[in-house]
Amino acid sequence: MSEKMNMSPIFNPEGDDSVAARRIIKGHTTGLFNLNITKYSWAKSLYQVMIGNFWVPEKVSGLKDDARMFQMELSPEEQRAYKGILSFLIFLDSIQTVNLPHLSDYITSPEVNLILAIQAYQEAIHSQSYATVLESVVESKERDEIYYFWRTDSVLLERNKYIGQIYENFIQDKTDENFFRAIVANFLLESIYFYNGFAFFDTLVDKMKMLATGRVIAYIRRDELTHVTIFANIIREIHLEFPEIYNEEIIKEMMGKAVEQEIEWSTHILGERIPGMNGQTTQDYTQWLANNRLAMLGISPLYPSAVTSPYKHLERLQDTNGDKSNFFESTVVNYTQSSSMNGSWDF
Repeated sequence: MSEKMNMSPIFNPEGDDSVAARRIIKGHTTGLFNLNITKYSWAKSLYQVMIGNFWVPEKVSGLKDDARMFQMELSPEEQRAYKGILSFLIFLDSIQTVNLPHLSDYITSPEVNLILAIQAYQEAIHSQSYATVLESVVESKERDEIYYFWRTDSVLLERNKYIGQIYENFIQDKTDENFFRAIVANFLLESIYFYNGFAFFDTLVDKMKMLATGRVIAYIRRDELTHVTIFANIIREIHLEFPEIYNEEIIKEMMGKAVEQEIEWSTHILGERIPGMNGQTTQDYTQWLANNRLAMLGISPLYPSAVTSPYKHLERLQDTNGDKSNFFESTVVNYTQSSSMNGSWDF
């Protein structure tokens, strides 16, 4: 029977903050944020990157141009995909903003708690960003329809219920297994669930459509990649420190389900009339991505035949040394405050 998890006390005078005693979960710390004593060096590196990646949607120009283009140049299928994908992305970042503190309460490493707090802030910025996009691009009478698209779309409703229930299971029954499933669900959400949607917006950008929306998505994707790395590291630390909790079969089972749902939803919302995207490319891309994400955890591919991405234009758009640098490199990659971080949190 799976053991119960205990929430870390806010202040524990009997705690031990030494590196030797520190654990990713189930530790016995004082509750003090002593960041001069750290065990997980990857958390320091991510802190520097995440703080350097600070951005706000108000800095993104051109959304008025997107509004005109949305009405005049996008096909009905592209408009439907644009709205449906935004609806799913809004749900993902909303649920992350609310759920992350529930998990952080059980992480017993202050350096990891710190970056989880930054992640929660970034998820809130993402929610604000989607609101800014909707307010700028979509007519007001359609905005509620996008926020609540799951009320009329059964495929989206089932997706939302699945991930939401995993989080709710842990909140209601805080066992080791439910905690591990919630951590894996975070990894899958950050590493799989966003990316066919991102690929759609990048495909529009490749055709010089909806460029401002593309810039917003590029900032969000940059943040999400750090979130993927956070949870990959947490899972690896649990594997190392608590092998009795780590369960590779759960990871593979949940990854398989995530891939199945991502293919079903993306095929449903994209259809077969988005130039450059179809059911086969969706399947190939999702399976290829799943293999890459599993490799981050040292797990063999679930889909051995999926060895390359079908979307070569995504690599071109994101290659900061390539001929598309006028889009990504000059706006997203270079929009960073990293230089201001020199010397901070120096240990």
